[in-house]
Amino acid sequence: MNAIEVRNLGKVYPGFELRNVKFTLPEGAILGLVGENGAGKSTLIRLIMGASAPSSGEARVLGADARSPEFTKIKDDIGVVLDEAHFPTSLNARQIGRVMADTYSRWDAGAYGEYLKRLELPEKKPVKDFSRGMRMKLALAAALSHDAKLLVLDEPTGGLDPMVRDEILDILEDFTRREDRSVLISSHIVSDLEKLCDYVAFLHKGELLLCQEKDRILEDYAMARVTEAEFESLPEEAVRGVRRGKYGVEALVERRLVNSAVTLERPSLEDVIVFFARGNRE
Repeated sequence: MNAIEVRNLGKVYPGFELRNVKFTLPEGAILGLVGENGAGKSTLIRLIMGASAPSSGEARVLGADARSPEFTKIKDDIGVVLDEAHFPTSLNARQIGRVMADTYSRWDAGAYGEYLKRLELPEKKPVKDFSRGMRMKLALAAALSHDAKLLVLDEPTGGLDPMVRDEILDILEDFTRREDRSVLISSHIVSDLEKLCDYVAFLHKGELLLCQEKDRILEDYAMARVTEAEFESLPEEAVRGVRRGKYGVEALVERRLVNSAVTLERPSLEDVIVFFARGNRE
């Protein structure tokens, strides 16, 4: 079973449209959703979680349509961390644990306590005195402590320093060691997704430009750093993005469409994302 199936999903708002998004997240895998601020990542996550009605298409999560009554029956199987952690600010972490115990049938107080320690979160300090990063860590601790099969995370590493981000990435990697556990994580920090993800989906201005296995992306595309004359000799259909500079041209190309005489370099995932977004503009 796929953890998530998104079929021709769309949402129209004044001044913004999410268009015809299609992808699947296989069970046991991690999919990274990347895009600039305003690309539609949070809109897509709200649609997947049934928090917003689509203008077109559908999303299925753990086999249930996100807008169906059956979806409410699988809440124990989904852990959610949104871009803003909404906890009662007068409560502390220990009290929030008690609230969660009444919310989830498989709540594990011991696991929650261990995550609080691992993430260095105080148990008795009111949430109102937490930084944004601390609130995100608290939301992650709660999401990981009720034996969920799927984590849906919207910018969980935003506002965190690099060492804490690495710790969270390690926790998420540990989470998916069980084959029935999956993660959908959105981020604008491409390096985090390159470390963690099996699949990458790239949203740009409401359109899904790319969705593929991460390793396949890095094998199929390459960077060509060439002179203007050499660039003009490249097949037009091979070029996916270009940047001209004082000393020549950088181009993201499909490796299979380029003559072997051209020197190609393996791209980073960030190279692929940036050049896809640039396209063939000057």
